[in-house]
Amino acid sequence: MSQEITVSKEDYLKAIIEAESEGHTVIPALLAQWLDVSPPAVTNAVKRLRQDGYLDSNREGALKLTAKGREAAHRTALRHHLVERMLTEIFGMEWHQVHTEAERLEHAISPAFEAKLIEKLGKTGDCPHGNGVLPLTPTQMQRRGFQSLSEAAEGADYVVSSLYERDSRLLEFFHQLGIGPKVPVRVLRRNYDETVLVRTPNGPVTLGKSAASRVWVRALTAREPRHKNLTNYS
Repeated sequence: MSQEITVSKEDYLKAIIEAESEGHTVIPALLAQWLDVSPPAVTNAVKRLRQDGYLDSNREGALKLTAKGREAAHRTALRHHLVERMLTEIFGMEWHQVHTEAERLEHAISPAFEAKLIEKLGKTGDCPHGNGVLPLTPTQMQRRGFQSLSEAAEGADYVVSSLYERDSRLLEFFHQLGIGPKVPVRVLRRNYDETVLVRTPNGPVTLGKSAASRVWVRALTAREPRHKNLTNYS
């Protein structure tokens, strides 16, 4: 019988593959921050993961997943992705609420249930936040024609394509401001202090650079209708 991976190991491995996909060099200090655990706990976990063949590291201390570790991490990420889609597409749960629920439920998905979810939903669709199973790196996003709201052109109209989903409080913040997936926005003004004044269907809001950089947008095409609340304010 193959050795089952524990929940704590799943969390570490998924954090590593997600951090890599965002372009980070993964070191123990980053894992401690992402998982909100102590540095000694990370040290012990990394040691166990290395001993079990899930993890390796280079001379600079950067952590790398082995083939075994990458397979396990991707499986957990896929289950998280499927649960998020299940909660929204089947049960109608709000997009800004599903990430935390999926963090809990991803560990309880059996292979049989996972297969049923794949049969129902498929593997290639986007999650409720506009992301695939793994988020694209900033370079990959730019190659696909997306840009962060923090760098969007003043006076231009956009549609939100995806949101950073690892921070549940940030998702709730975006929801309260009226910023969400597929929502049209207009950049009204880029300010000297690096904040951005953005017009949403709910009205104008100001975002700091940190929050605006977590929102990826695409340009609104000429054939797409402008939201009336975006055209009556300048």
